Amino acid sequence: MKSVRMPVPGISLGCDYNPEQWSPDVWREDAALMRRAGVDLVAVNIFGWSNLEPSPGEFRFDDLDEVVELLHAHGIKINLGTGTSSPPPWLSSRHPETLPVAADGTTRFPGGRQAWCPSSPVFRERALDLVGRVADRYGRHPAVALWHVSNELGCHNALCYCETSADAFRTWLRSRYRKIETLNEAWGTSFWSQRYSDWSDIQPPRLALSLRNPAQLIDFQRFSSDELLGHYRAEAALLRARSDVPVTTNFMVTAHIRNLDYWSWAPEMDVIANDHYLDHRLGDPVAELSFAADLTRGLAGGRPWMLMEQAAGAVNWQPHNVTKVPGEMIRNSLTHVARGADSVCFFQWRASAQGAEKFHSAMLPHAGTDTVAWREVLKLSETLDRIGEVAGTEVEADVALLFSWESWWSAEGEARPSQAVTYLDQVHSAHGALRDLGVTTDVVAPNADLSRYRLVVVPGLYMVSDTDAQAITDYVSAGGRLVVTYFSGIVDERDRIRLGGYPGAFREVLGVLAEEFGPLLPETSVRLSNGATGTLWTERLRTTTASVVATYEDGPMAGIPAITRNEYGAGTAWYVATKTDLSDVLREATGVVSDGRGTEVVRRRGDGRSYLFVINHGTEAVERPAHGTDLVTGKTVDGVLTVQGGGVAVVREEIR
Repeated sequence: MKSVRMPVPGISLGCDYNPEQWSPDVWREDAALMRRAGVDLVAVNIFGWSNLEPSPGEFRFDDLDEVVELLHAHGIKINLGTGTSSPPPWLSSRHPETLPVAADGTTRFPGGRQAWCPSSPVFRERALDLVGRVADRYGRHPAVALWHVSNELGCHNALCYCETSADAFRTWLRSRYRKIETLNEAWGTSFWSQRYSDWSDIQPPRLALSLRNPAQLIDFQRFSSDELLGHYRAEAALLRARSDVPVTTNFMVTAHIRNLDYWSWAPEMDVIANDHYLDHRLGDPVAELSFAADLTRGLAGGRPWMLMEQAAGAVNWQPHNVTKVPGEMIRNSLTHVARGADSVCFFQWRASAQGAEKFHSAMLPHAGTDTVAWREVLKLSETLDRIGEVAGTEVEADVALLFSWESWWSAEGEARPSQAVTYLDQVHSAHGALRDLGVTTDVVAPNADLSRYRLVVVPGLYMVSDTDAQAITDYVSAGGRLVVTYFSGIVDERDRIRLGGYPGAFREVLGVLAEEFGPLLPETSVRLSNGATGTLWTERLRTTTASVVATYEDGPMAGIPAITRNEYGAGTAWYVATKTDLSDVLREATGVVSDGRGTEVVRRRGDGRSYLFVINHGTEAVERPAHGTDLVTGKTVDGVLTVQGGGVAVVREEIR
């Protein structure tokens, strides 16, 4: 993998700024305040298209010129957007065919953002014309440190079902399958008389009166991800031809967005950048933050990455928009840094006075600088400066968790054994249990090299290829340790059931065979012989070579194995066939006995340096063994590090 080109040295502080919403006198005030707050990097021109091209072919760069020069004069680097994330009203007015169409066949109109079809040649032509002009004008400017292609690609418009998209989908399918007979076999079109005789008969999987073809749905997801990636590549190619500044776009590695397969996107980025917001609809939003940071680091190949957006306080798009309490911004920011981020940026700098995001928090709130929020920003800036030497180091982890967007798509199809069973629930449960044990986890793709890990966890990997399944089996045979949870290994990449019994691809390595699934109703549970409780899922499981760790004590599968352990080759593999607390299995698999619940304990190393992050999300003080200097306080740590409730520490460790 190519080396990372971070836009600013150290652990940088950045923000998203929308000067088009404000007058020039506010720009000057903002630049001075940014300097005061220690802002290193500012994203501009993210939604600038209608300002730069107010009518077709009429370009005005004077405002953006002034903003660029103003930031440069204040020593602030620029993350320059291409401006193409949302087209101006004149484009859809003159070319309504560029508008996206939903699965029900209805058009989605302007008035929000991303009102464009990813397959539209008209949109692509006009967008690239703008990109070329922006790149020609600013590509050599000394303040421009990073190119920001579009913005949150696919957040709203990833799946378009219009006729233009239908044509593009057929082209993509021809490239993938070559022959219509191959597509029919892959999609299983003998079912429900769906066999195709001509490519022109194939449509996107629009809403139907019944359940739709699951293989077609998966391929449409793949196509849609590839289509937007093609747009990114087109913009990036123009930028790279005109500038030597690194190019990226902001991913959305988060619990509520799933439409892009970022494993295929990551190699196209000069630096991986992610937007992440606490989701208070989840049981433990901070645990999800840790998972998202680990997954983003996985996309970066273990190298440093950027937190491109987070909220200073509340967001505006959840049912209940909870603000951050004092100290929370620093804890959450340093959780990202601990897990590999070398840049911490916010949406947004100044809270908007108008528009759909006027209630979204900002570094500079509506109430101004005499606020808790502003003082928290200053404190964070000071902390990031103190720990700047951490930049460039990498996170230490010897446990891996496999994650797949394709498995997410397929496992949550329209027809499945239980609608209550979801992919992320299994992923978050496994990652959270490791985190509670104080174990730092790399989140990697199913085709990753597993040889360096002492444990690999496979939660709910419903879809897996033969090649990846064999690599996982070989890892165990060579001495690795493996934990697999229910509804894994069930189908191949065509969404075709692996016949012979569940868990399909992993039967041999796990030493078990399940005859049928036994989903539980959400309000019911079963007792396990190890004292734990199982919910949502059971299986009619028998062992072939495995030993039984726990059985069901009641319920429809009473007396049947629920947790097993199998010696395979030189390694060991556990299978957990119900939703339950994974702590005991993972404690045995890792050999870790400590309890890190409520506390982030992560180490970054590199070039003879080592840094221990201890972030206490709880209310009680915690102690950890450490020797060195706490960069946050400047105090020497000699043997025991005490971190008060809500506190943070970053220890430059003595190498002994």
